[in-house]
Amino acid sequence: LTANYARENKVPFLGICLGMQAAVIEYARNVLGIKSAHSTEMVPECANPAVIFMPEGSTTHMGGTMRLGARRTFFKTQDCKAAKLYNSSPFIDERHRHRYEVNPDMVDKLESAGCVFVGKDETNKRMEILELDDHPFFLATQYHPEYKSRPGRPSPPFMGLILAASRQLDHYITTEAIEMRTNAPGGFIQSPLKALKRLNKPM
Repeated sequence: LTANYARENKVPFLGICLGMQAAVIEYARNVLGIKSAHSTEMVPECANPAVIFMPEGSTTHMGGTMRLGARRTFFKTQDCKAAKLYNSSPFIDERHRHRYEVNPDMVDKLESAGCVFVGKDETNKRMEILELDDHPFFLATQYHPEYKSRPGRPSPPFMGLILAASRQLDHYITTEAIEMRTNAPGGFIQSPLKALKRLNKPM
């Protein structure tokens, strides 16, 4: 319901891990029209799984079978909000904790309908970040950005959500703003909040 409301009403949305999976299921059901779309975590015999158990995992031995720790995500385009929030880096390393993932067999249908996976793993088969084409801020990640977020140094997805909700996002992700953060001593890596104050300071 949350993903559906945020998508249809253009409300800023950030989905994390299961939140990204829920967003994909909602999109498959209500945009692609696949009403039976679901996750095999909740409905093992789902006829149209939008989310599936990872192929390399084990359904019988749960200990140590999760996809854990820092994993690399590659941006498929720099022309997206996620990449700009990460200062136009070609890739990022974020921490994970999951056993289920977006069904790669459904990706082409989702992307052709506007649900774009702007970040993927090194194999190009595991979906890591999604954005919606026609939405002011609809971002979801398979990884957990909260693991590396700090009070004075919020993780980029959280920074983006707050900026979008306060209508400051567009200013923050301009080319000039990104260059200012990356070139400033300490800059964005140390504190994006300080960078934002500097950006808003009259020249």
